[in-house]
Amino acid sequence: MMIKNKVHESFITGLMSSQGMGRYKIIRRLGQGGSGVVYLARDSYIQRQVAIKISQGISSQSRKKLFLEAQSAGRLSHPNILAIYDTGLYRNFCYIIMEFLEGETLKSHCQKDNLLPLDRCAEIVFKICSALDYAHQKGVIHRDIKPSNIMLDGQGEPRLMDFGIAHISDETSEKGIWGTPSYMSPEQLREEIITRQSDIFSLGCVLYELLSGTRAFRGENDFSVIYKITRENPEAVRRLRPELPVIFEEILNKALAKNLEDRYASGTEFGYDLRVALRAIKLPQGDKRFEDIIDLLRQVPFFQNFTREQIESLGLAGCIVKMPQDAVIVTEGDIDDTFYVLLKGEVRIRKDGEVIATVRAGECFGEMAYIAGQARNATATTATECLLMKINATLLDKAPDTIQLLFFKNFARTLSYRLEKSSALNPQGKAL
Repeated sequence: MMIKNKVHESFITGLMSSQGMGRYKIIRRLGQGGSGVVYLARDSYIQRQVAIKISQGISSQSRKKLFLEAQSAGRLSHPNILAIYDTGLYRNFCYIIMEFLEGETLKSHCQKDNLLPLDRCAEIVFKICSALDYAHQKGVIHRDIKPSNIMLDGQGEPRLMDFGIAHISDETSEKGIWGTPSYMSPEQLREEIITRQSDIFSLGCVLYELLSGTRAFRGENDFSVIYKITRENPEAVRRLRPELPVIFEEILNKALAKNLEDRYASGTEFGYDLRVALRAIKLPQGDKRFEDIIDLLRQVPFFQNFTREQIESLGLAGCIVKMPQDAVIVTEGDIDDTFYVLLKGEVRIRKDGEVIATVRAGECFGEMAYIAGQARNATATTATECLLMKINATLLDKAPDTIQLLFFKNFARTLSYRLEKSSALNPQGKAL
């Protein structure tokens, strides 16, 4: 190890005293990951700062480990995953060029004297659930989810990073102990074939620590930690923070379940329950604003065939947003899984700069991108100040079947109305 470090240090010293590594000028050391040392550098071509992770050794094993990270994270493009720009070999050292972020990791917020607000914790872990679900769908299992591998950027957005021990597979990973013991799942520690649910367990450990300022599984050494993860349940989080809503204890119990059949099956399932908890924090039932929103929705034509109970359930998957006049709601070509119900105001739909439709209170828009699973084919902007219900389609997929059926009935009714209106205004059948 000492020889490897001396070789690496000599290599870096040479780079910093020379013109750098090709187009990249090394500025300073930022930190160390599981697969290499990270440096701040300047890209002289694009004139931007980047992060460079350079392998600590020149062995084939060191190269393989770093190239695995590039291959894993490089195939992913998600707003909550650190971007990989390039990878290569320079004087026998493997390197990765990554997005440079100025911020802090979640590790600093896992201390009892520096905990984040409850709703902030739920929002952060919800977004990482989304990032994990995306990575899993692409066949990438991270295997090292922990607070120090989740960074908050300058805008406070969480970014998952360090895929140095990730595994690329459609469903399962090979056997072996990989990761940091305090955050590893029971099946990882038993050296069993692991699945995406191992990442879910690790993220549950992160949530526990964010909420309590204490690790879910603590011990004097790795052996005692491993014993607790495989044999014992963590201390109930509400014993550490009695003011926490019961739902967070229920979420942690499911995320940290030792049996796979009892654990969340996906990031989407984990995220859905976090969204329910988040809605309960921000707008609990019994709050007058909650009742006002229910009353407002019952007056909107789109929800006329919903019962009050169904609207209350729906409210957990939706979000009321207020937007000023001339604001862009969705842009043509965007890819996302949200759609909208207009509660108040007027929205104009444009394609290639031309207004093709006007949406009024009580109507929905954006649902075709959800139904067809394609990019937006038009841009929607507010013609007046608007009140909108923004609905996450991924979360709606987890709603009861009766509610989903009502939505699709109303989508069909909306589509029928638009086609009828289009035919009346355009009898020649010209596409609008």
